[in-house]
Amino acid sequence: MSEHHIYKKIEMVGSSKASIEDAIENALAECHKTVKNMDWFEVIETRGHIVNGAVGHYQVTLKIGFKIASS
Repeated sequence: MSEHHIYKKIEMVGSSKASIEDAIENALAECHKTVKNMDWFEVIETRGHIVNGAVGHYQVTLKIGFKIASS
């Protein structure tokens, strides 16, 4: 193992009918199924879908950072 760490960021989009926080949690939970060593996330975009003049669902774009296992 090296003395330094190397990270990678991926972009995910999560959605929820309930809240922005749920949209974030949904994206992280789904990403956790296949991505190891997740360390942080950044919300880079927030938007929503309007249905009959009200919020239909919230949508957030996240950048998720994770450490490369061999670094």
